[in-house]
Amino acid sequence: MQFDLITTDHNSRARAGVLTTDHGAIATPIFMPVGTVGSVKAVTQEQLRSDVQAQIILGNTYHLYLRPGLEVLSAAGGLHRFNGWDRPLLTDSGGYQVFSLAANRKIKEEGVVFQSHIDGSRHLFTPENVMDIQRTIGADIIMAFDECPPYPSEYRYARKSMELTHRWLDRCIQRMRETQPAWGHQQSLFPIVQGSTFKDLRTISATEIAARECDGNAIGGLSVGEPEAEMYDMCGLVCDILPAHKPRYLMGVGTPWNILENIALGVDMFDCVMPTRNGRNGMLFTWQGVINIKNKKWATDFSPLDEQTDCFASNHYTRAYLRHLFAAGEILGMQLASIHNLAFYLQLVKAAREQILAGNYAAWKTTMVKQLQTRL
Repeated sequence: MQFDLITTDHNSRARAGVLTTDHGAIATPIFMPVGTVGSVKAVTQEQLRSDVQAQIILGNTYHLYLRPGLEVLSAAGGLHRFNGWDRPLLTDSGGYQVFSLAANRKIKEEGVVFQSHIDGSRHLFTPENVMDIQRTIGADIIMAFDECPPYPSEYRYARKSMELTHRWLDRCIQRMRETQPAWGHQQSLFPIVQGSTFKDLRTISATEIAARECDGNAIGGLSVGEPEAEMYDMCGLVCDILPAHKPRYLMGVGTPWNILENIALGVDMFDCVMPTRNGRNGMLFTWQGVINIKNKKWATDFSPLDEQTDCFASNHYTRAYLRHLFAAGEILGMQLASIHNLAFYLQLVKAAREQILAGNYAAWKTTMVKQLQTRL
């Protein structure tokens, strides 16, 4: 993997770059649609390519390990061949499930014992077998196994969790050195900065992660319930420490305005379920602001979903028609809203990149953040 930093905005820390993998190049800053089980919900691979113009998508180690399972993925030749996605892939290590499935897991030094949400069976995830699983899945970028502490966390717990994450990281790095990619393309390991919302812990963690000199670095444990101001404080602090010549990935973030604010702090990569999850519930993100398409006010609005989003779904279907689909319980409504939101997100980061290259990002961002939060 190679990361070429092209330029930094004159009045912020926003960056434009190119991240090159064996499955293609990615223009940064970039948003990555989430395909937890190898599928971005309600969106086909062709729609991801043509309408959304996604450059990279995500899968999740924990969920793919349970279904379809390593035997199927191995027989298929990895996730790229299994789901028909021929562009870059990133896999989350399952560390987020340490947070989200807290009622069904037990953490110890060796790793984490999960109780399957599907059938109740128990499974041990260690830094070593998580690397092995991601080797089999075949993602271009794989994440280190970490613990994502909840918000709020007590200082003592956050420090203990961070130190465990660092020890697990060294085991991940060692396992990567001992093994080879399964499917002929290179894989890059990204470690994850933790430390909750404590500045000294975030400083320690970012310094430790930077010292490992991996291909890229991630920031985890944010967007888990903390105020937006604290997220920005932590992100800015960490970006000041992580090396500028490697990509920075803020995990699980977020709203369109969250993304623009964090780009200004020096983040290059984002993912979030929000565009598809909120889309399935009738929330549209547009260049004019946020729309709840279920509201009666849209029943006779025959204008396109969003003329400024260059996507067939956004331009061809009206707000009135989409509201009708939701009112009637038609699956097509959830699909169109998801495609529109993803296309909007990808075009938002593309526009951000253009503004960075033009040296005008800071001023543009200030205007856009206010506009995007408008409730229509």
